[in-house]
Amino acid sequence: MAASLHALIDATAHAGLDFRFLLDAYERVPFLQGIVVSIGIVVSTMCGSALAGLLLLLALRGRNRWSAGAARAFVELTRNTPTLVQLYCAFLVLNMLITQWLRESHLDNPFKPFFWVVLVLSLHKGAFHAEALRAGFDALPAQTLEGAAALGFDRATRFWRIELPLAFRTALPALVNNFVELVKASALASAIAVGDITYQSIMIWTQRDNVLALMILILAFFGLLTWLVSLAGRWLERRLWIPGYGA
Repeated sequence: MAASLHALIDATAHAGLDFRFLLDAYERVPFLQGIVVSIGIVVSTMCGSALAGLLLLLALRGRNRWSAGAARAFVELTRNTPTLVQLYCAFLVLNMLITQWLRESHLDNPFKPFFWVVLVLSLHKGAFHAEALRAGFDALPAQTLEGAAALGFDRATRFWRIELPLAFRTALPALVNNFVELVKASALASAIAVGDITYQSIMIWTQRDNVLALMILILAFFGLLTWLVSLAGRWLERRLWIPGYGA
């Protein structure tokens, strides 16, 4: 294995690509840890954004005007401002205020950069999920809703058993696209020094000046992740397809 790695590194060196950091445990281990951190961010934000999207959808479709208005304002603010700006506001402003407040009580801030990345990305993509699901609800056939009402289903039962499953199927392509965008947005974690693959690569290439080699690895990593998400999305679309529905 080691001989094959040495041969591969020597072969790519002739093409001007410097992958020698893979032979140095001091640099290789943090790089591999960065891959694990990036995957952790992606998985955490996928779950968090799904939950945030569902909660926002419930608020938007709720009968309470105040909660619906607050949810609409949050969605518009989140969708219309850059993700990086939101991350900086959360980490450099809100996190600092929390730190100062806790310091007065001689307490440490438990919220680390990883938490803020997951929180901001989850809320950001949750707003897009809510809008995609709202479009799915708007696309529901009136006959289906009338039939559910005629069968005597109450509002909650209609929502969870009929409307949400059908709206989810309609919104699934848009939701998958949101998850693909989320994978790519996870690279923003390096902006606040979270040790993901991008941040660890930056640390390596500042010492070795092998930007091209590391950028190829970063592109390959995110390309593989987004391909897997797209593949899972297409499988889910086929799995949940209802023959004749929407025709």
